[in-house]
Parts: sequence; structure tokens; C-alpha cells
Amino acid sequence: MSGILGKKVGMTSIYDESGKNLPVTVIEAGPCIVSQIRTKEIDGYDAVQLAFGEKKEKHTTSAMKGHFSKAGTGPKAMVSEFTRFEKKKSLGETVTVEVFMEGEFVDVVGISKGKGFQGVVKRHGFGGVGQATHGQHNRLRAPGSIGASSYPSRVFKGMRMAGRMGGDRVKLINLQIVKIIPEKNLILVKGAVPGPKNGFLKIERWN
Repeated sequence: MSGILGKKVGMTSIYDESGKNLPVTVIEAGPCIVSQIRTKEIDGYDAVQLAFGEKKEKHTTSAMKGHFSKAGTGPKAMVSEFTRFEKKKSLGETVTVEVFMEGEFVDVVGISKGKGFQGVVKRHGFGGVGQATHGQHNRLRAPGSIGASSYPSRVFKGMRMAGRMGGDRVKLINLQIVKIIPEKNLILVKGAVPGPKNGFLKIERWN
């Protein structure tokens, strides 16, 4: 699995060769720095660690400063590992969007938008309790019964209830790369990807 790290710029639409309008997400992918090389002899597995995005030194721990200095670069905002890169990489090497080709399919991993504390209708798709007739008051978006009283006298774990929604790691698979703009480090992926604008993304390709 090879890939690159990037940042979500936003969504737009473009026309393909047949004149069809396609919704695409614009991703600023790279350039990434190879910040570490994992080997079976030392780490027990082979992988390439990439770093992306600038980060202030005052917000970086001393350990991470030393980690990035070994690669000859400053602090980075995002670090992630990839296995089975096609070409052998060296420490401090730069990885750009040219690792991909137009038309191929990739997986995109991101953190979904946080939606705060939500009720069961929005969070789990509940339909509410009954209808707005026969004296029903303020019950349309209620969760209904959540458990019996005398036995088992508790609420089972995993009960779908109101709570914090979003902010989860989401992976969308088989998204097609419609266009690559190497001079601006941009990848245009068909469809939507998880996360807000300027959210960090991991773009993977299975070899």
C-alpha cells in the first residue's frame, strides 16, 4: 500500500470528455517528507513514514523535533505510515502527487465533521414515537423506551441513544482520481471525502 498525505481544499465540479458534469473534491496532496524508514530488522515490519503540513516549533515536543531533524526537515502537522511502496524511499526524500495517475482508484481516510451532541433522530435515524395525534405532546423526536424496570432493571450496553456525533475516523474506498495538477500539488477525486475544509487526509492505493 502506497500513498500520500494531504489536506481537503473543498468541492467543485468539472466536465469529463463526454461532457458529463462530475462532482469532485480538491485535495492538496503533498509534498510529503519521508520522516522515517521502518525495517523488519529493527521494527519488525517494513513501512515508510510520511510527514505533511507545517507546524510551529512551540507546539512541537522535543522528541518530535529530534525525530524530524533526522530527516532534515522542520516540525510537521501530520505523520502516517504506508507499507509496500513501489519504489524504495530514503530518509528525507520528497513524495509528490506524481505517485498517482489519473483514472486510478484510491482510498481516502479522514476525520468526519464533528456535529456535537445530537438526538436519536439525527444520530441513528429514529422515526420518533407514534404520530402527532391523540394527545401526543413533544414525543415526535423522542427515543421511546430504553429498557424494562423490574427486570433487568438496567439499560443494556450499546443502546442507541443521544450523544456526541461525528469526529470519527472514516475511510471511503474506491474513489476515482479524475485529474492531477502536479504544479499545484492538487488531486481531484470524484465524489466527497470525509472531514471539513483544511482537514487532513490520507490517500492510499493498494498495490
